[in-house]
Amino acid sequence: MEFYQEKEQNRLHVIIHWIVDIVVAITLACYVVYAFGGRMEVNGSSMKPLLNSGNVVLINRLSYDLGTPKRFDVAVFSRGDSGLNMKRIIGLPGETVQIKDNHVYINGEVLEAEGGLSLATIAGAAEYPIELGQDEYFLLGDNRESSEDSRFAGIGNVKRDQLVGKAWLKITPLSEFGLIALPGGDS
Repeated sequence: MEFYQEKEQNRLHVIIHWIVDIVVAITLACYVVYAFGGRMEVNGSSMKPLLNSGNVVLINRLSYDLGTPKRFDVAVFSRGDSGLNMKRIIGLPGETVQIKDNHVYINGEVLEAEGGLSLATIAGAAEYPIELGQDEYFLLGDNRESSEDSRFAGIGNVKRDQLVGKAWLKITPLSEFGLIALPGGDS
């Protein structure tokens, strides 16, 4: 009789271990999906040639939960009730941004960037210097001729709490699968 009770206790122990392992695995999987697997479909041509309409990218939320957004990140941000949008961070908190003579200026200096990221023929509100607050970012689409971004009242300066995460991986189409990097290869 004692042998059977010990065997039942061992079975119960094994079942409890399995349940704990399954709960831990599910919790870990949910966290990884939240942190690195938020998914967004690109809508429009504002991020061409890097991203085209219909491309699907993964969002790294953890990068902005634990770190600071950086210049040239492709940031996903909330536009209030109109959902998520995606643009490249150009101006950082406390900086002054201006677009003149088709160039982007940061604190009076021409922005140094490859792949045309320092150019913009349409200045919009940035025709005059824009001073960013301590929690504000200036974002531009890579396709500067066809992008509603921080130059225009519809978006304006983006506050830190609007930033959802960094677009980091293009998953569709499969022929273009890969990390999202700066023109010239830097990420």
